[in-house]
Amino acid sequence: MTGNGLAMFGGPRAVARDRATKDLVGWPVITDAEREAVVGVLDSGQFTSNNPGAGQVQLLEREWARQVGTAHCAAVSNGTTALELALAAAGVEPGSEILVPALSFIASAVAPVHRLVVPVFVDIDPVTFTMDPRAVAAAITPRTAAILAVHLHGLPCDMEELRALARRHGLLLVEDAAQAHAAQYRGMSTGALGDVAAFSLNVVKNLPTCGEGGLITTDDPDLYARLLRHRQFGEELEGRAKRDYISRELAGNAKLSAVQAAFTRCQLERLEDYHQARDRNVRALLDRIGALPGLQVPHCPDDRTHAWHILRFRFSPERMGIEGATPGAVRAAIERVMRAEGVPLQQYQPVPLPEQEALLTRKGFGGYPWKLRPGEYGPVDRYPNTLAVIEDSLTLQRWHLNPAAGPVLQDCAAAFEKVWANLDQVATLARAISPAPSEAVR
Repeated sequence: MTGNGLAMFGGPRAVARDRATKDLVGWPVITDAEREAVVGVLDSGQFTSNNPGAGQVQLLEREWARQVGTAHCAAVSNGTTALELALAAAGVEPGSEILVPALSFIASAVAPVHRLVVPVFVDIDPVTFTMDPRAVAAAITPRTAAILAVHLHGLPCDMEELRALARRHGLLLVEDAAQAHAAQYRGMSTGALGDVAAFSLNVVKNLPTCGEGGLITTDDPDLYARLLRHRQFGEELEGRAKRDYISRELAGNAKLSAVQAAFTRCQLERLEDYHQARDRNVRALLDRIGALPGLQVPHCPDDRTHAWHILRFRFSPERMGIEGATPGAVRAAIERVMRAEGVPLQQYQPVPLPEQEALLTRKGFGGYPWKLRPGEYGPVDRYPNTLAVIEDSLTLQRWHLNPAAGPVLQDCAAAFEKVWANLDQVATLARAISPAPSEAVR
């Protein structure tokens, strides 16, 4: 264990200032392969997805479809667009409803709204942090058209239950796999578990590009053909030697550049090796700190694998032996002392999706799509698990993605152990942060 005194009060840091170097925790890992691939695109003069045959975009699409195990893949400009075009190509009608977990990144709600589809929020499981199939079942109405299964933090949803609900009610099952590259559920890869799936290639994702990008996978050939039209102004380019500039349906421009595709193809070659190294490093961290009282570490059920895109930790004041402090105050105290130790824990999604200002005010599109359906969102207390998780948890992001991060993660484990050895000081800080009883009432 590193020292006894907390760094906040003058003790040594558990993670030395010069420890978290780019080589150990930098992401993405960029090698000569990426540099040569990008220069190769610049030298080729083929920059877009319009290039026929073996352009970088087409090669990435074929390689990702093979990786996932689907018949088709369409590369697009970013992960949010991937979700939006998946709904458009699947024919989800304006005014219909899509079920979305109350804990997710705003893109999970924005993408449907851009198609004038109403997001209806459901609660999550408090251990996996993915949507609770029982909450999904209770939220289905005659207006429901789709379920958006968000594999939050890199853990696949309970897809068997969600598939059963989708089949029973005739619903589209969409995977939001933006954080779940290379994860599996019962032997199948994310991206092949629903009717259509959307991935992000944002620079911070497990499979990154040098900026933004997205991938959409499906086995449906008709849906795939519509995806290609929707990313290129409604035009049909496949099988044509010459572009005819005829837009067959209203659509915009959502193409991925060849530079970004070439960069990602290099990352894809190392994806499985990085995934395995990350799994070893993260599990070594969790095995070491998992028994600390009152600390709930990320959980992975036996029937699936975890991409470990984000690590979320929950804190129980009662089991930590801390009295007179709210869960939120304990979380805030832990954040302060851990950051002082050199571990950059932080909140991720500080409010449930239905409490996002944009969704509360419904600004944009003149109040649509909500004007297309009756009724209102229910009270926020419909999402007790989501509220509790936000209140009492912090996340570790990016540091653990680098396959060489194992030693630094062990330093992080030492920081957890050190803080737990000084919970009396954490309790004092948390009680100072806690609001007065009258202020604590929502």
